[in-house]
Amino acid sequence: MISHKLLIRLAFLAVLTNGCTDHAPIDPVVEDPSSFSEVAAIDLGGTASSEISAYDPATRRLFTVNNESNALVEVLDLSAFPTVTKLQPIDVSAMGGVANSVAVSGGKLAIALEALNKQANGSVIVVNTATLTIMKQVPVGALPDMVTFSPDGKYIVTADEGEPNADYTVDPKGSVSVINVGDNYSVKTLYFDGFASSYPQLAQEGFRVFGPNASFAQDIEPEYVAISDDSKKAYVTLQENNGIAEVDLVSGTILKLYPLGSKDISQAMNSFDPSDRDSKVEHRTLPIRSLYLPDAMSYFTVGGGSYLITANEGDAREYDSFDEQARVSSLKLDAAAFPDATTIKLPANLGRLRVTNTMGDIDKDGDYDVLYAFGGRGFSIYNATTGQMVFESGNSLEKEVINAGLYDDDRSDDKGVEPEGVTVGLINKKPVAFVALERSDAIAVYDLSNPAAPRFMQMLKTGDAPEGVLFVPSDKSPNGKSMLVTSNEGDGTVKFYQSN
Repeated sequence: MISHKLLIRLAFLAVLTNGCTDHAPIDPVVEDPSSFSEVAAIDLGGTASSEISAYDPATRRLFTVNNESNALVEVLDLSAFPTVTKLQPIDVSAMGGVANSVAVSGGKLAIALEALNKQANGSVIVVNTATLTIMKQVPVGALPDMVTFSPDGKYIVTADEGEPNADYTVDPKGSVSVINVGDNYSVKTLYFDGFASSYPQLAQEGFRVFGPNASFAQDIEPEYVAISDDSKKAYVTLQENNGIAEVDLVSGTILKLYPLGSKDISQAMNSFDPSDRDSKVEHRTLPIRSLYLPDAMSYFTVGGGSYLITANEGDAREYDSFDEQARVSSLKLDAAAFPDATTIKLPANLGRLRVTNTMGDIDKDGDYDVLYAFGGRGFSIYNATTGQMVFESGNSLEKEVINAGLYDDDRSDDKGVEPEGVTVGLINKKPVAFVALERSDAIAVYDLSNPAAPRFMQMLKTGDAPEGVLFVPSDKSPNGKSMLVTSNEGDGTVKFYQSN
């Protein structure tokens, strides 16, 4: 029996052979995202040798950040894919500190490079993807942690995290840098001082500013950038602050800050396992809340609407002189709010759970009336125009991980599956999300055709601790099929996936 897919391909070949133009073009390959599987892999070294990747369709080269020993960008030749050949890497160690991120557009590779002194301003290195010669070094804000091009290639945008030093005595302002490629790489670095007066209202809605002696602008820590399809707007996650910023790229101004609030773990749909000492994996409703604190984010459109999907990792601030993390067992709980505090503090209950010590003493009497854990343990979808949440995965993502036998109970007390990366690609004209789960070494695949009700498709096993997740559409991939690439920080591998 001839398969449906083979019939489609034969029909496409017939159209090409006969030169028929009476009918609409037929897609030569109908791909099934639920059949994606690993087709190639390469090992680049040990921990930190594979972090973030970007692909250039013109040269069929993949560029991967490698910080295992020096600040390198590995160059992988995919022209004979699925054979992957390692070429001479790009060494940028003499130009700054650690390379944090890469992006590609129009034959240009942008590398986000922090300074040797992390609290000083970093830079973006622009490299010709064909000759690998350096074209430009552009100054940006402190600690550019992520870099991306606008879809039209006119702008390079960085999220400049501006982290403090270890003893929290130097804390640079967080910023967003917008580089105008056509204007000889002129740069405008945007800061958040203008929103300081709005903080009381932002705080009521779950936005956080809490670094020791930090001003509002110093405390902001941009993490990740997603850009609208028309290249006019950028959306930036402010992870530790629990918010998203909206930026006008044309005028070079920050327009809005969206507080993300917290989720109620006493609701059944949000239940999770809070203990790594209960000898079982069991989702429970709990008398606590949890902050979303997203890392990566991706922009997509469907049905005439524009949306943002966030990977709600839950990163906490942890420095030599300031650590906001505390075990519930170490905290004094309000007797009225937690009448069963002794039971709650048992290791098999909430005692082991990490929560923030910077929030929750509502009446300022020295005990905690509300407990706030870290991370959403899933993903959220927002309307990009209004900032309103249209979907929250609740406990459904972790349940899929458990069903796949990939859940690590040792992480139950600390952010669970820890979603870190996310990207959205069009497959058969439908948006498909790939959510990278750092602590489960997996990618969860979802159909986003209905943003209010994403449909789970499959769970892909990755290397150790997937840091970067990249989607290459079929018309740009090396072999004409959509390609997913994961850069796995824990074991230094790069893995490639395609549909069967």
